[in-house]
Amino acid sequence: MAQPKYRIATIGSHSALQIFKGAHDEGFKTIAVCKKGSESPYKMFNAADDIISIDSYKNFPKIQKELIKKNAIIIPHGSFVTYMGYEEVEKLKVNYYGNKKILKWESDRHLERQWLTKSGLKVPLLFKKPEDIDRLVIVKFMGAEGGRGYFLAKDKKDFYRKIKPYQLRKYVLQEYIIGVPLFIHYFYSSLTNEIEIMGCDIRYESNVDSLGRISARDQIVLPKIDPSYVIVGNIPVVVRESFLPRLIEMGEKVVEVSKKLAPPGLFGPFCLETILTPEEEIYVFEISARIVAGTNPFIEGSPYTWLKYDKPMSTGRRIAIEIKNAIKTNQMKRVLG
Repeated sequence: MAQPKYRIATIGSHSALQIFKGAHDEGFKTIAVCKKGSESPYKMFNAADDIISIDSYKNFPKIQKELIKKNAIIIPHGSFVTYMGYEEVEKLKVNYYGNKKILKWESDRHLERQWLTKSGLKVPLLFKKPEDIDRLVIVKFMGAEGGRGYFLAKDKKDFYRKIKPYQLRKYVLQEYIIGVPLFIHYFYSSLTNEIEIMGCDIRYESNVDSLGRISARDQIVLPKIDPSYVIVGNIPVVVRESFLPRLIEMGEKVVEVSKKLAPPGLFGPFCLETILTPEEEIYVFEISARIVAGTNPFIEGSPYTWLKYDKPMSTGRRIAIEIKNAIKTNQMKRVLG
């Protein structure tokens, strides 16, 4: 059944194709806001009913009146937050799915760490200054930029050599945990107060993953190459079933703590980014407080959504269903932030 009053809108990047597909599945019209020259995927896949082209994503606030006139509901994703910054997102007047106040807690790695530790989750060590480095660390920059610029450092000297191209950027020095990276996709409903696991993925990163395919013997004869962590794609994972109770509890804890940190708290899609060690410890190194690109392999649903639903269920479609249910029950205030 079509929903003529509201349209689903987002920036044309990241997980927009999935968001638009899910919106169409639930009868919503869609609006893609694209930087000029990036419109082609949304035309090719018939994803957007309307395309608004702008010169820069910094100009997004200038088209707010047009979006409000079209009864748009903005769905935030990683690129949306990166291009605009959480301060500008907080100022938006157009309808917005989610709690805008929570973005500050994911964008600042120090606040993010407070959130995770208050939730009782195990987190990697942080070092206050390069002189304190006494083990392998990964240097991470603030914000959601797909791992761009991250690098490893084994000591103070190594750090200062590698940081030169990034001198003006804020960073954290995080202990590098050896284990399997696992990105867990959740959905928390502000209407039913229920949490769901939507799927899991691992990331394929350049060039660290391709370096791993080269033997140590052959790496020695290569020119000196520092590993980088730019995400190029996502690979679906089905986690060992015995881990599921712990993963569910972790999701519940971060939601409960978020209600105290930034009322009414985190709702909708989110992701815990973890490392599972050989000792079966689970370290959480980041939280993404909105839909992540790792959900994109599951446009027709994941093994977990097939267990819960009798139809294909992507995270994008789950968002649309939540909005649809809020419309039907006159609870839009509980899904708009």
